[in-house]
Amino acid sequence: MSNYEYIVASLPDITTGWKFGEKGPQDYIEEIVSLCSEKDNELIDFLLSGYMDENLNAEFYSKALTHKDRFISEYFRFDLNVRNAKVKYLNKALERPAEQDVLTFSEDAPQAVLDAVEAEFEEAGELETVLNAGDILSRERGIDDLMWEKISDLTTFNYFDIDAILGFITKLNIVARWYKLDEQTGREMFKRLVDEVRGTFKGVEYNG
Repeated sequence: MSNYEYIVASLPDITTGWKFGEKGPQDYIEEIVSLCSEKDNELIDFLLSGYMDENLNAEFYSKALTHKDRFISEYFRFDLNVRNAKVKYLNKALERPAEQDVLTFSEDAPQAVLDAVEAEFEEAGELETVLNAGDILSRERGIDDLMWEKISDLTTFNYFDIDAILGFITKLNIVARWYKLDEQTGREMFKRLVDEVRGTFKGVEYNG
């Protein structure tokens, strides 16, 4: 039997004045991993491997875009679209060739990969607006806000399953990044994440 309900119930009860203290974001991920099954941890490992710069190549994205787990395939399709859009924006700003360093796939790539890449990027307009923000901090915050919204959309109807946990972990990584840059911002985003998850599970009448 899966421990999804227990995982959510074990999250800290965050208040506006709460601080990470001795436990950081990685500690929470490790706790989640310890409560998940071997099969679920394989998915978590794959997800986390997507945060390692050395893995972000065509081979990794080919596996991600065709992954059997819906959250992973859709999340990394969005991630790839965002990364490529950022590269194109920088190319334009630096007057470099438009496609320089854009991650692409050869014509003999699996059709499922090509279909995923060619699918409509619905958030392209929003992302373009964010990229044209006045300063780099606003751009980075805006991109992470879009990522956060996308994760929420992908897990809207996921309550007690692994995709809910994967969504939580991806949001936790966003929080961790901002926590390193700005403790106050990180703390606020972590509170937002926990409040969201607790509210979602209350909506399905979980009595924990």
